[in-house]
Amino acid sequence: MEAPAAPHNPAETELIVDSPERMRELGRRLAKLLRAGDLVMLSGELGAGKTTLTRGLGEGLGVRGAVTSPTFVIARVHPALGDGPPLVHVDAYRLGGGLDEMEDLDLDVSLSDSVIVVEWGEGKVEELTDERLQVRIHRSVGDTTDEVRHVTLTGLGPRWAVADLGVLSA
Repeated sequence: MEAPAAPHNPAETELIVDSPERMRELGRRLAKLLRAGDLVMLSGELGAGKTTLTRGLGEGLGVRGAVTSPTFVIARVHPALGDGPPLVHVDAYRLGGGLDEMEDLDLDVSLSDSVIVVEWGEGKVEELTDERLQVRIHRSVGDTTDEVRHVTLTGLGPRWAVADLGVLSA
C-alpha cells in the first residue's frame, strides 16, 4: 500500500511503495500525468524498481512491446498503440555523459513527440530540457528481502509547477 510520507507539495511528493506490483501501479498512474515532450529521470540503486516503474508507465501509456531494461541496447522506442505518445526508454548507465551521446543514439522518433524515460540519467541528460520529472527510488541495501521502496517525485520547471503530483498517493 502506498502512503504519503511527507507533507503535500504540488511539485514534489514522497510515497512508500511496498511491492513490485504497487511500483508498476504507480507507473500506470503516473502515465496519466505525462504527455509528449516530458522527460522522466529515474535514479536509484540496482534493483530499486526503475524498470518496474517504467513497465507500468508503458502499460499506462498504451505502447507496443514489452518494457524491459535497455541496458545492453541503451535505448528502446515503444510506439504508441493509440493516440498517445511513444515511450523512449533509455538506460544511461553506460553513457559517459552529455547530450551528444543521447543524440548519437539516433532514435527514430522526435524527442518532443515522445515521453522519454531515462534510467541513470543524472548528470547526463538534463540539457534535454529544463522541465523534467525526477524520480528517486530508495531501497534498503545489503542482504535484505525488503520490498519497501521510498519514492520521491520532484517536478522541475513550469510544466511541473502546475502538475499535482499528490494525486499519485491516492
